[in-house]
Parts: sequence; C-alpha cells; structure tokens
Amino acid sequence: MIVLAIDTALNACSAAVAADGVVLAARTEAMTRGQAERLAPLVAEVMAEAGMGFTALNRIIVTAGPGSFTGVRVGLAFARTLAMALGLPCVGVSTLEALALSEGVGGLRAACIVTPGALYLGAWRDGVVALEPRAADLAEARALLAGLEGGALYGPGALALAEAGGALVGHALASPDLRALALRLAHVDPAAYPADPTYLRPPGATPPL
Repeated sequence: MIVLAIDTALNACSAAVAADGVVLAARTEAMTRGQAERLAPLVAEVMAEAGMGFTALNRIIVTAGPGSFTGVRVGLAFARTLAMALGLPCVGVSTLEALALSEGVGGLRAACIVTPGALYLGAWRDGVVALEPRAADLAEARALLAGLEGGALYGPGALALAEAGGALVGHALASPDLRALALRLAHVDPAAYPADPTYLRPPGATPPL
C-alpha cells in the first residue's frame, strides 16, 4: 500500500509518502499563507524524493479541518482532484484527530486548535473518540479538559490551555505529524473517513444581502 498524505489546514504545508509501513519521504514548511501556490510543487518534490510516480499511489490522505477555512479548502480540493484523476480513494481525517494521535493511539490523547475567533477541541482514548470534536469558548474548553485526566493535549495553543487549568499535559505541535498519519490511515475504510470539510462553525464572513 503506497499512500500520499497532505496537510494545509493549519500554519504549514506538508506532504508525506509511505509504502508498506515505511515512510519514504516527508516535508513540512511553516507558512500562514501561500499553501495554494506551494502545495503542488511540494507534493511533486516529495514524490520525487520517494522515487515514486503518481500512478504508483493507492490512496490519498488529507486533513479535513478544523483549521483555516482557506487552508482546509486548498488541501481538500487538491487531494480530491488528484484522487479523482488517478481513480483512487481519498481519505479525509479531522485535523484534531491527526494532531491528537500524532505520537501514538494508546491512552488518552486530546487536541486543541486556536484560530482567530475560535477554539476547537477533541479527545481520543486508545484511538476511539472520547470527546467529539467541537468548537468551544475558553471557559467551556477548560471545563471539558477538567473531566479528562492522565493524558496529553496536543496542538497549537495546547500548552497555554493546559497551563490555564486543564488536567492534561500540553504538547505544542504546530501541525500534525504526516509520517504517523500516512502509516496509521494506510488501511482504514475510506467510507469511515470521507474527504469532506470539517469546519465545526459557520464562516466568519456574511455575504451581502
């Protein structure tokens, strides 16, 4: 099984290629904008580094949000278009799940993403959802974390939230580990991980009447 994993949902542009349980190539470039222009060249570079042609791929994996509205759309559009062109399944995964399980699936692992005007939170215990991903304000997030003990909290803003009253230890991951993501989702059922956007809140902008 040869998979390509892509992430542009947060403040980075990332891609990784894995084959039969081995990561062949991976790159992450920090950026707050410009993912749309950088993603295709970055993927081509990672594929070349892995020594793979695109026709060798068996599936595409992409983070589906929450995160930046623009970043989520960039990653999903690229992944779905590439998958369609190659006739491959496209697997979408919550950015929160990708962050929380970046360092393994055992025990209690939560993730927190903070964007302008929103905070997102979710938790998994032994790889199974323990707290459904949701948008929350700071007080609600602290209350939810207070009910979770003995685990770790990952993601941008995780350290600050943990220090502000959470019961979990914070790890300030800026973006998901695509090496781990490519390996973990290589054999999941694509029907259980549809490549649909996960915004968790309505858009901040309102169209004119």
